[in-house]
Amino acid sequence: GAHDGVIKKGSRAYKLYNKTKISERHRHRYEINPDYIKQIGKAGLRFSGKSPDGKRMEIAEIKNHPFFVASQFHPEFKSRPGKPAPLFLGFVKAAKRHRKD
Repeated sequence: GAHDGVIKKGSRAYKLYNKTKISERHRHRYEINPDYIKQIGKAGLRFSGKSPDGKRMEIAEIKNHPFFVASQFHPEFKSRPGKPAPLFLGFVKAAKRHRKD
């Protein structure tokens, strides 16, 4: 089912969605262990999307990478021909920018 999420302004995810509140579909029971969130962040992986209560990490990204965005949700569930999910569209655009002929 669909769950709400909150995206951090200034993140790549925010640039892709162009909003701070999203609703995406999930089909899993995985979570990031909260005991390791700070340690993971210090290593360079930042969590740019969270559940509204801040307990579940929904989107992770590496800031200075050409395109490293990971999600706990399934953007393919809401993606449609002619209206791709923002994460997919962003990935294709990044690939096009970094393409080597």
